[in-house]
Amino acid sequence: SAIIVLENVKETVKECMLIMLVENISGLSEDDGDFSVEMIPEIRAAAVTFIGNTAAEEFAKKLNQNHRAKQQNITARCLELTKSVRAENLPPNTPSDYITIYFESKRNGGAQVVDVQQLPDEDAAIITFNDYKGNA
Repeated sequence: SAIIVLENVKETVKECMLIMLVENISGLSEDDGDFSVEMIPEIRAAAVTFIGNTAAEEFAKKLNQNHRAKQQNITARCLELTKSVRAENLPPNTPSDYITIYFESKRNGGAQVVDVQQLPDEDAAIITFNDYKGNA
């Protein structure tokens, strides 16, 4: 799968509107499982996950040239691959060994963890994997 980030998504923009915009530009169908949309209102963005062999970069170019997207000031970019994720809402005083074992468990991805940076003031941690595939 490929993920595109839609940025500058106003609070007033509904998920169904973004779905229609993606369908119009890509020719794909959310109902058929070609893609999914996840709203991220905290950062005024949305993530579009394409399933299968979709040319994500081509879609991002088309969306950035689309007059409806321009009217809404919505821009698209490919999501970069990363080796780190942020885990939030961790119980206070969660040992880093527990976090490591949790993410290395086959049930939770089975990826090799190389570092856990705890952020106790935020009840969060940054988990870094050996390989970017581990955080999918």
